[in-house]
Amino acid sequence: MSTNSNKPNTSEEVDLGQLFKLIGNAFDRFFNFFITIFKSIFLAFVWLVFLIKKRIIALSSAVALGFLIGLFFTETSSPKYESSVTIVQNYPTGENLYNSVSYFNDLVRQRDHETLGSVLGIETQRAESILSFDVQPLVSDNDKLVAFNDYITKLDSLAASKIGYKDFLKNNEDYTHKHQQIIIKSTLRNSFKSVFSSIVESINLNPFFVNEQLKDIQELTQTKTALEFALVKSDSLQNTYKRVLERDLSANKASEIGITFEGSSEVEKTKEFELYLSDLELRDKLIEIDRDLLDKQYIVETISNKQDSGSASNTKNFFGLELPLNLYMGILFFLLTFAVLLALEFSRFIEKFRPQVSN
Repeated sequence: MSTNSNKPNTSEEVDLGQLFKLIGNAFDRFFNFFITIFKSIFLAFVWLVFLIKKRIIALSSAVALGFLIGLFFTETSSPKYESSVTIVQNYPTGENLYNSVSYFNDLVRQRDHETLGSVLGIETQRAESILSFDVQPLVSDNDKLVAFNDYITKLDSLAASKIGYKDFLKNNEDYTHKHQQIIIKSTLRNSFKSVFSSIVESINLNPFFVNEQLKDIQELTQTKTALEFALVKSDSLQNTYKRVLERDLSANKASEIGITFEGSSEVEKTKEFELYLSDLELRDKLIEIDRDLLDKQYIVETISNKQDSGSASNTKNFFGLELPLNLYMGILFFLLTFAVLLALEFSRFIEKFRPQVSN
């Protein structure tokens, strides 16, 4: 009996041993996979280091040549000046603004300075000096979070649960942000203020937005009038209520008259407090409407403007970094030379396999 009872235990021990062995082999393969990747990355890094060391003269010469070319262009080319203006959009004018800037850039590329000057209301000579237009949103990470929260609160719970913050940023257009910065580059120093004024004025005079502005101002004015009338009625009601309380108190021979009447009941105290709160709410709404009316006075409003003369600009954008032209050209020549060297090394590596392919 003891022999028969030991057979199942031996079989279970064998099965467990095989299971642990399989688990161990799986972990070994898993770690070996990452070790292989790490070795490959390390070997590629070492190969790149030796390639740079081997071709250091060619790479250094490329950097020096690019630096000298950039310095030459900086010294010999005509000066460039840049200025910017920050605007706040009280209406959704962003798409119209971006389309206008794109249209201005098209006229600059086509060298149609006469049309550009006519559109902006400036002399043709001044239009010829303009090199480019640009517009970009001025928005912080906190502003993006606030915009996302406002967007989510307007949706129902089912739709909001399917939209993430990254999806919102991906589908959110730059022109939707309230604050925008318009940038102009020119070969003349005193040519910015009138151009910015023309761009802002063209948006403020847009018939569609002017019509929307008139409707909003009319609606806000009517609402303000209604609230002021309600506030007068509320004050009259409070005065009437106060006289009633004073008469009741006098009839009951109360000794003191104040904001809270000792002879009044709890219901009377509650009504008095409710009237006071209602009065405060009306005044808060009037303050909000006054602020809205001030905002609606301008469709687009200028809130910051650099000097009309602008500032000298000889920089290039390199992956979000503004670099001097000589440094930019040095880095560019280095990358181009390095790419050519990589292509040559890869070609030599491929040549090693030609005999195998031929066979």
